[in-house]
Amino acid sequence: MQAAREPILAKRLEGRLRAALAGDVWFDATSRGMYATDASIYQIVPLGVVVPRSVDDVEAALTIAREEGVPVTARGGGTSQCGQTVNRGLVVDTSRYLRDVLALDPAARTVRVQPGIVLDDLNRALKPHGLFFPVDPSTASRATLGGMAANNSSGARSIRYGIMADNVAGIDAVLADGTRAHFGEVGANDGGAEPARYRELVERVRAIAAREATEINARIPTVQRHVGGYAIQTVRPSGAFNMAKLLVGSEGTLAFFTALDLPLQPLPRAKALGVCHFPTFGDAMRATEALVALDPVAVELVDRTMIELSRKIAAFAPVLAKYVHGEPGALLLVEFTGDDSVPLDARLVDLDETMASLGFPHAVTKLTDPAQQAEMWDVRAQGLNIMTSMRGDAKPVSIIEDCAVPLRHLADYTERLNAIFAKYGTTGTFYAHASVGCLHVRPVLNVKHDEDVGKLRAIAEEAFAVVREYGGAHSGEHGDGIVRSEFHETMFGPRIVEAFRDVKRAFDPTGLLNPGKIVDAPRMDDRTLFRYGPKYAPLPLKTALDWSEFGTFAGAVEMCNNNGACRKSAGGAMCPSYRVTEDEHHVTRGRANGLRLALTGQLPDGLGSRELYDALDLCVSCKACRRECPTGVDMARMKLEFLAHYRAAHGTPLGDRIVAALPRTAYRLGPLRRLANLRDAVPGLAKPLERATGFIAKRPLPRWHARPFRERAAAPSQAAAPHGEVVLFVDTFNRWFEADVARAAERVLTAAGYAVRFARARDGARPLCCGRTYLGAGMLDAARAEAERTVAALCPFAERGVPIVGLEPSCLLTLRDEVLALVPTDAARAVAAQALLFEEFVARELDAGRWSPPLKPLGAKAVVHGHCHAKAFGAMPAVVRALRAIPGLEASVIDSSCCGMAGMFGYEAEHYDISMRMAERDLLPAVRAADEQTLVVADGMSCKHQIEHGARRRALHVAELYAAALSASAGEAKGGETG
Repeated sequence: MQAAREPILAKRLEGRLRAALAGDVWFDATSRGMYATDASIYQIVPLGVVVPRSVDDVEAALTIAREEGVPVTARGGGTSQCGQTVNRGLVVDTSRYLRDVLALDPAARTVRVQPGIVLDDLNRALKPHGLFFPVDPSTASRATLGGMAANNSSGARSIRYGIMADNVAGIDAVLADGTRAHFGEVGANDGGAEPARYRELVERVRAIAAREATEINARIPTVQRHVGGYAIQTVRPSGAFNMAKLLVGSEGTLAFFTALDLPLQPLPRAKALGVCHFPTFGDAMRATEALVALDPVAVELVDRTMIELSRKIAAFAPVLAKYVHGEPGALLLVEFTGDDSVPLDARLVDLDETMASLGFPHAVTKLTDPAQQAEMWDVRAQGLNIMTSMRGDAKPVSIIEDCAVPLRHLADYTERLNAIFAKYGTTGTFYAHASVGCLHVRPVLNVKHDEDVGKLRAIAEEAFAVVREYGGAHSGEHGDGIVRSEFHETMFGPRIVEAFRDVKRAFDPTGLLNPGKIVDAPRMDDRTLFRYGPKYAPLPLKTALDWSEFGTFAGAVEMCNNNGACRKSAGGAMCPSYRVTEDEHHVTRGRANGLRLALTGQLPDGLGSRELYDALDLCVSCKACRRECPTGVDMARMKLEFLAHYRAAHGTPLGDRIVAALPRTAYRLGPLRRLANLRDAVPGLAKPLERATGFIAKRPLPRWHARPFRERAAAPSQAAAPHGEVVLFVDTFNRWFEADVARAAERVLTAAGYAVRFARARDGARPLCCGRTYLGAGMLDAARAEAERTVAALCPFAERGVPIVGLEPSCLLTLRDEVLALVPTDAARAVAAQALLFEEFVARELDAGRWSPPLKPLGAKAVVHGHCHAKAFGAMPAVVRALRAIPGLEASVIDSSCCGMAGMFGYEAEHYDISMRMAERDLLPAVRAADEQTLVVADGMSCKHQIEHGARRRALHVAELYAAALSASAGEAKGGETG
């Protein structure tokens, strides 16, 4: 495509696609920018994006693109690390709609799926049948089966189950000329019932394989982990073979997959995991062969760098504290499976004895509990994200990261790699598949600088020479893409590469499908194709928040490595908006890409872009990504910065201004507060107010409490409180709307032996506020003023070491999060260090042996919805511990993501439907399933309102449960209001 004709071509192409397709068609700058990158170092902006709803849509898109001369690139989860899914032309994303199980035969252990189905989703559907699909890449939570087949993916357990080429029985595909065909088993003399075009392809690839048989035998590596080029070694010139195996690993360059036939395996009934500790990395490499000889299912490496980085990540630090002892130089995770646990115990004993014989006695942490194993495996699965969590511009870079060598050479190979890294003044990271000699190795380089890009090529050339010497493969798992395709001739020789070209010409003579991958690729170090190209530079920007932790705001945004952990559909809370939309615009990765483009002048209107606003609009600021994104992308905070700039340009809506101002207006309203409750009491009043404010009429607004919480002076009896002082920080919401919660907390803390204090501002009687309401509106200057006022009032207590206990998670945790970015002072840090949720305080005091309020047994069950921010700050264990300390209470936590309210988000007419969809995924069905005698627990005011609105159940704060459990004598104590 010529640049001069692109706008005209794009407009015509968009019009034709919109007229012909039922699916989504996106040609705006933000959408194209979001699809310009994958998990590689590359960025190529496509002409447009199509998200087909059906195979008919796929065919129509291919036909129109072919007629317009526009290339087509298929895309699944977009987690490719070598640039396979970025290209000019049309990107076709199958991951949103083409994700069904088409047929399942449990008896035959086979399944037929659409290409966009995600591996974890498939395995959840298979689990009730005792089956699973065994190829297990670390990206299983977002990798699509179509992408895995196109990439010839593998995983930790390939030593037992093989790679994708071993696990695909057949593929339905559309060829570049529009022919539909089933690629499967071909007999020795099978004319077949497939189209003539398919039969022609069979004969042409057979001819290529026959012509190059000698060269294939001499040049194609025989290691299990060889996925480079086209799999011409699987073609039999005069015998039966499977044409699907030729498509596996073809990276969308030969045909567009529309369905896959997959064999399945029975789920192992039992598993055992040994975490083997080694003093040095070299010790681990030399021990690998001996451990593989024990016939495990997996032997996976975790190096010292990964251990150290994991210990800095909140989600993983507790896991390593439990299972990793001392300061090992490396770990090998060794897994065994079987029919029951008894033989597996013996396997762990064998492992222990083998380690002792190698000189490492008492060096195995044995894990037989599935939950413990899952925790340790999750650390390993997040290896790439953990490695790229390094701060700064120098990152581990994919180039030699999945070379595979015979196991006997692994120790020497890694030693020589370290020597190469040292030669170029850098180090490397190592992890993953030691069992098959395929380690993920990445040199740490800054690809924003030409000098380091030069080192990247030099390291690749020298490393590939070592791999070739050992008879290994330069492409062992993550495919070729742009990164490795240019090296095929070096590794395979010119005749094999010409054979690859012949295959490409046979299938796709006009180069319609994903050109520039596998054959005729660009140079891998062409910086014009890089995400951080020669002209890449953030624009000057005066930020409202402190981003010095990341260098700059742009530095924080760049922490997104595009690996897509935020695209998971279950487990944890990230990302609520993606889980209900399945749309790249509404996931952390997509938003980060949009922000990066805006900050570097690659997006029209920059931070004032309406398209970017729309992408960030459904971010509910749950902070799940703050904890669950291994690279630490905190989209909630980034949205605050964005809103500050966007609202400065476009203004703040009335509804946002009303809510934002609550801390400053509520105490002045007096009796008028009761008039506000008429909105939901007077028929017909809510609808006109919806038009004026944007608050949807069908959802009741929070009711102003008839008796708002008022602080009182400390009682004389509190002076001698046995356990000392505690500040009760009563937020705006619990003061004016949920005052019973604040009163309950004061009663409980007093009954437990603490002197309850209240901080007051120096400038008058108006109560304190953390600034949360202003933050949500993007009014960061006002939020800063509130934060400074509150910090000044709380700091004297904090400096004396007095705990500051809060009730509303979003408010209390603001003191530990956004306030530090608004007011980066020692005083703010002192306050943050003392700020605790009510349950965190209870758990701390339980651990110290000081928590002993006089409680009576409740004799009840409770289901608990965890507040998103409590989850993000790791507070849920404390919530559970606090509840289980109440006599006679049996509490269980609902496995749910965000409730969908997110402050005022769920009250807004434009967001009501999406809010309810979020709640209906997990939370509301779980609440409805609880019987009427079961208590419902939720700390967040908005969460409670969503539960009441959607399930007609009243939810209680943990403090209210404690108040209910106080003994009769303690329960008679008055608390809270003075008048």
